[in-house]
Amino acid sequence: MESRTKNIRIIVVLAVLAAILLYFFLRAPSDEGQSEFLGNVDVREVQLGFELQGRIASLAFEEGERVRKGDLMATLDTALLDDTIQSANASLEAARADMARVKNGNRPEEIAIARAAFQRKQSGLKQAAKEYDRRRLLVESGAVSRADFEESRQKFEMATADVEAARQNLSLQRSGSRQEDIKLSEAAASNARANLAQARTKLEKSQLVAPSDGVITSRVQEVGAIASPGAPIYRLTIDRPVYVRAYARESQLSSLKPGTKVSVRADGLDKAYSGTIGYVSPKAEFTPKTVQTPDLRTDLVYRFRVVVDKPDGGLRQGQPVSVHLKSQKTSGKSQN
Repeated sequence: MESRTKNIRIIVVLAVLAAILLYFFLRAPSDEGQSEFLGNVDVREVQLGFELQGRIASLAFEEGERVRKGDLMATLDTALLDDTIQSANASLEAARADMARVKNGNRPEEIAIARAAFQRKQSGLKQAAKEYDRRRLLVESGAVSRADFEESRQKFEMATADVEAARQNLSLQRSGSRQEDIKLSEAAASNARANLAQARTKLEKSQLVAPSDGVITSRVQEVGAIASPGAPIYRLTIDRPVYVRAYARESQLSSLKPGTKVSVRADGLDKAYSGTIGYVSPKAEFTPKTVQTPDLRTDLVYRFRVVVDKPDGGLRQGQPVSVHLKSQKTSGKSQN
């Protein structure tokens, strides 16, 4: 009897446990029916600095101020750069002048001087030839010494060489510059232009311009400090467009496709923001701590990104939010 009572009690307990498990199984929502996902507003920050080293001359913004794309945010002292540009300009002018001289060839006056020198050498050769011929006849009769004859012969040979040199110089003056010299002068002018362009580019790089709209979250340096290339001067938070990073289980991926309309809500805000799923990661990862819940803590999830349609500043970067899938009825009405 006692054994039978014990068996009945065990059966009753098992029946109660089975009923409880069945109750929770029937109540538990399936992954496919879940329409809420947890995530955060994506943090998009950029560190802004100079590409050059120099002393900071001005900083135009403080922390918390909003900037527009193209705003001048900071400048470097440009005294050395200004001197470099002046030197590059002078070098370019000199190179251009030398290139023009080489290309234009010799001036008429230079050619005239070479012609006169050639004629003068020819006259000298005639005089030397007469003296050489006269002494050559006299040396045979003994009227002129052998030494005087040799002297007149050397003068004749030197005058002949001088005439040939003057002839070649005149020909050179008339033919102008060689192609090699022209190409060399052109290369020098091109190098001077490149140096000037480089100096002007460095001058442009001495100005730090906002790459996009945003808010200054940190001002790292102050006026007078020496900025190193690449060292941050400002940290800029980019607030447009606004992205939401959320996570879903593998069984929920069928309802998360690019182009799907969603709504985004943040704690403490009554307003719901419309958005569109723009990207679903093909790779699984562990649930981030920022969105962990007891039942998701050990599960793998897939990240997806939502682009908020019309952000108004209510959503702040890093803020936890919930993403809700819009029902088909709501989507159909909005399309009509």
